[in-house]
Amino acid sequence: MTSASPGRLHGQDSPRRQNWAGKSPQQVLDMYPPGRTPVNRVVDVLIELFNPLHTALEKTVSHKTRYERAHFLRRFFRELHTDAGFKLAPDPRNLGQRHVQAMVQVWQRRKLSPGTIQTYLSFLRGLAMWLNKPGFIRRPEHYGLTPDEYERHENAQRDKSWSGNGIDVEALLAKVSAYDARIGASMRLMVKVGLRRKESVMCRPYAHVHPFEETGLPDEQREADRYLWTKGKGGRARWLPLATEEQQSAIAHARSVVSGHDAHMGAPDRDLKSNLRRLDYALRKFGLTKRESGTTGHGARHDHLQGQYQDTTGTPAPVRGGGPVAQDLDRQARLRVARIAGHARLRSAGAYIGAIRRSPAGSRDPAQGETGKPGPGSIGDDGDTPVPVA
Repeated sequence: MTSASPGRLHGQDSPRRQNWAGKSPQQVLDMYPPGRTPVNRVVDVLIELFNPLHTALEKTVSHKTRYERAHFLRRFFRELHTDAGFKLAPDPRNLGQRHVQAMVQVWQRRKLSPGTIQTYLSFLRGLAMWLNKPGFIRRPEHYGLTPDEYERHENAQRDKSWSGNGIDVEALLAKVSAYDARIGASMRLMVKVGLRRKESVMCRPYAHVHPFEETGLPDEQREADRYLWTKGKGGRARWLPLATEEQQSAIAHARSVVSGHDAHMGAPDRDLKSNLRRLDYALRKFGLTKRESGTTGHGARHDHLQGQYQDTTGTPAPVRGGGPVAQDLDRQARLRVARIAGHARLRSAGAYIGAIRRSPAGSRDPAQGETGKPGPGSIGDDGDTPVPVA
């Protein structure tokens, strides 16, 4: 792996050590010979060398990914001894298939979710790339996992929106605002504009709102006079149209609770981490948990994005029982949902609105050929289609 100078996370990514200066990653690892260096020290060296880097692209990963990956790798090698039955955990450079297999069995006993298992295997795949062992981590079925144990359901199987779970959204927002005006305003941005929780806390309702002419978007994409700028997962920035009175009102309300033109939605005396904890506490306090209400704070985005699908197609989202939609119109709506959500792939829209509903047998869609198969420009199976950057 080529060396890089990735961004550092204060308190988690240490500055490169002085005695590593001028050395390649392999030369640094050679300073810690297997069998003579404690396993946890080698793990820490690997994390220090590679953790900020994306395993496939020339970029750095988010601070959240760095933290979760580092935490997992330290725990993985510790649990090889404490939970998987090995007398000693191996040096990461000597990790074998039997070690991975044993830990997969531990995960099976714990009945971990498919998403968690996929994430763990992805972290191990990254470790293998750091050690120049591409292909070392096999497909899940090689380790005895069944599809039910590792396949994620990319399309929503049920409605996770607030309103879809019987929540009176306006009444809830009023209660939260009475408890904490800033958090109530942040949640309103999540519902009305579709921001993630972190995006809503970091939103600057004065400084981040611009006229369409300043967005750099082409004229044919114009949907509103004003747009909200935000930056989401993977550092992807996007412009969100403030096209409705409700959206304009949400911005006006947000402006009424902040302290100045450059202020963000979080409490000014708290850092980002503390503000996010405060928001999460409020979500739990007002029952926005799977156990209590069947949905979470993220359900606010589901409400907004399902509304975008219905506005585009005139039909409720599939996960809300909407009927079949012409394939070209469905594709247009899914592209819109994915773009507003800040995702890079068309298929990501299904996580909010559900799977495509095919037209009934015997009917022919305008986007289909005589055989009833998807025609040119239809969504077909191209769920990996990149979403145009807005």
